[in-house]
Amino acid sequence: MPEGDNVFRTAKRQHAALAGKVLDATDFRVPTLATVDLSGQRLHEVTSYGKHLFHRIGDWNLHSHLRMEGAWVEVWPGERWPRQAYRARVVLRAASVAGVGFDLAEVSLMTDAEADALRDRLGPDLLGAWTDADVELALQRLEAYSDTPIFTAMLDQTVVAGAGNVYANELCFLLGVAPTRPAGEVDGRRALDLVHRMLVANRDRDARSTTGDLRRGKRTWVYGRAGQACRRCGTLLQGASLGARAGEERSVTWCPHCQR
Repeated sequence: MPEGDNVFRTAKRQHAALAGKVLDATDFRVPTLATVDLSGQRLHEVTSYGKHLFHRIGDWNLHSHLRMEGAWVEVWPGERWPRQAYRARVVLRAASVAGVGFDLAEVSLMTDAEADALRDRLGPDLLGAWTDADVELALQRLEAYSDTPIFTAMLDQTVVAGAGNVYANELCFLLGVAPTRPAGEVDGRRALDLVHRMLVANRDRDARSTTGDLRRGKRTWVYGRAGQACRRCGTLLQGASLGARAGEERSVTWCPHCQR
């Protein structure tokens, strides 16, 4: 599941492969950008902000969002595309490599001002500078969700950018609170510190782990483990759905003994 750490690694790979290169051809396979041609433009950098990806091409920011199924891959000469061609939404070709965006949920071209405005609407990037000012801003925004379940509040990207369903589940377990506990009853500073440290620990490794164990089946405390035994106390984990509103529910798993 793409979360902030996945997008961070994607940006790092795309930047290493494409930054500094002049694009030989571009192919935008979305209706709003079908006539756009950025060939001849230099791709300056690729960066991430939370779950959002930005390819800086010429004076434009190519913005994309992976959601559940999206992926950007680097295709080198002689390699086959890892997914069917009809699933490609953007193709950026340079002399020695192509960057291909498959199954992207969102694709748009933005000016610098528009890209800045998008980032300003989001909460601080958990994998950005993460300064004291970022923490204070996140705490201020979390206060607006004092009556909202902490699980739901941490999924709101306007509070902090980058944490998704996996991290929200794992955070609640590490805090020792039920996912339904109101955010106002949780130590916000501790919650932000924990989720920040989890993403930082995983940003440079493909096998995401919140337990510290990288073996398959041992990587999470509760996420994806409903009906299995709690790793700490042995109690069967419970599972349900929880969301801010109908249609936005996410799977949630918790230990009824360890999480009060």
